[in-house]
Amino acid sequence: MTAQATTPDKPRLAHQWPTPPTAKELDARFPGILDGAMLLSGGANIILQLALPAVGYGVAESRVTSGSILHHPIKRSRTTFTYLTVALMGSREEKLAYRKAVNRSHAQVHSTEASPVKYDAFDENLQMWVAACLYWGFMDAHQKLHGPVSRDKQAEFYALARPLGTTLQVREDTWPQDLDAFEAYWEQGLARLHIDDRIRDYLMMIADLRFLGPVPRVLFGRFNRFMTTGFLPPLLREQMQLPWNERQQRRFERTVRTVGRLSLLLPRIIRQMPYNLVMWDFRRRLRRGKPLV
Repeated sequence: MTAQATTPDKPRLAHQWPTPPTAKELDARFPGILDGAMLLSGGANIILQLALPAVGYGVAESRVTSGSILHHPIKRSRTTFTYLTVALMGSREEKLAYRKAVNRSHAQVHSTEASPVKYDAFDENLQMWVAACLYWGFMDAHQKLHGPVSRDKQAEFYALARPLGTTLQVREDTWPQDLDAFEAYWEQGLARLHIDDRIRDYLMMIADLRFLGPVPRVLFGRFNRFMTTGFLPPLLREQMQLPWNERQQRRFERTVRTVGRLSLLLPRIIRQMPYNLVMWDFRRRLRRGKPLV
């Protein structure tokens, strides 16, 4: 299967992108958007992505164990953060290099006759859902941590977020053209989500941090499950069978607002350290010809 083949009725993949903003420019326009505090919503975003059955089974059944969060959690986290950073702030050459590296891994991810659903990691529609979750997660977490964002500013960030999809297999004409179109796509996507018992068990290992071993699970597992549940849309809380009430909602809101306020008191270089470190590491690997994924 050739991921970048051109057909008469299907435009080729993006090979050019507007000049990306720097981390400093992003922070000036959307204070806190790349802060480490945003990672509190990471578990919820993984659940959103994998709640689409073809994505969920594609990850749960993946034969690429080197990229599995259960087998190699640090490497998998680094790969995800690197993709976010390269897509938002990488140059054309960096995006193309990362696309090539990710494509090599994705070539091994496809369903078998025994799979309950059909999937292929090169499926543009599946990648569109994952990219949509990434954009939605950025804006949702940003507003929960730092307060409401105006419609104009949401549209501004949405335009910058297009490479979250087009860095891989999502073509320009597939990415919803504006915020209204995205919101319509998002509502339709939520209606297609379904978490069965197998995927729920897999996702609960992530929510409870069981993949990190007994010590991190005991120290941080309950807090991570609380944060994950709070950031989830109500529909997915129900499908994950995670109880939630008004008291927990108030506690969640107080916690994330406090974290958001405290985070903005730190110097930007400290706040953005997780993203800046993976970008530095990516550029070092690219320069030295080392594996990127």
